[in-house]
Amino acid sequence: MIAEPTTRVTEQKKRIPHLPHHVAIIMDGNGRWAQQRGLPRHAGHRAGTENIRRIIECFAEYEVKYLTLFAFSTENWGRPRTEVNALLRLIGRAINREVKALHENGVRLRHLGRLDPLSPKLQKQVQDAIDLTKDNQRMTVSVAFNYGGRAEIIDAIRRIVADGVQADRIDDELLHSYLYTADLPDPDLVIRTAGEMRLSNFLIWQSAYAEYYATPTLWPDFGSDEIERALTAYSQRRRRFGLAEPQDPGRQGGGPLP
Repeated sequence: MIAEPTTRVTEQKKRIPHLPHHVAIIMDGNGRWAQQRGLPRHAGHRAGTENIRRIIECFAEYEVKYLTLFAFSTENWGRPRTEVNALLRLIGRAINREVKALHENGVRLRHLGRLDPLSPKLQKQVQDAIDLTKDNQRMTVSVAFNYGGRAEIIDAIRRIVADGVQADRIDDELLHSYLYTADLPDPDLVIRTAGEMRLSNFLIWQSAYAEYYATPTLWPDFGSDEIERALTAYSQRRRRFGLAEPQDPGRQGGGPLP
């Protein structure tokens, strides 16, 4: 599934000197993609789900270590029940279809969000995929499903209180350790497809200093050319991390300052 970098990608990497360590994507536009083609919305979700494999392959070629995909928000339960049910079925089928190949290619799968509202069958599929791939180290792909940034922070605070942590011990590092993403670095680059210019409650704590890139391309059409443009734009930015002076460009591809 995931090949070694092609000659084309190798040449592109030479032109993109500073690559992000962690890329997070808000996958938007499946419904509009279907509407433009006179298809039902679930056809757009199917096309979007099928695109995930290609995106993982492309970022793996660029040797991006962490990829986080926003698939379903806590607010999406308010959509028509038929659409939600179709999307849940697609997720289950995608897990069955892709997890073996991902595992064989060294990809570790993570879930971000609350599993409780999912059916027992789908919860087991998700947990089995996580358990199977937990020791893989080539790349970590996190799927934010039934995820909300505010819900994540509320869950973290509840656990901190339940653990009896004293107020004067609570700082950035401690809160981070209680988030769903406790074992992940913060994203360096957040990409949103379909032209929207908002985070939509996605990684709102973790993306405080991430670079943001929006493209009008709808998610099912998002591919290698768009990835190259996003990574090129990221490479050309000078990250400040809240400082008055720009950070040394040679550090743009890493995480926060030590």
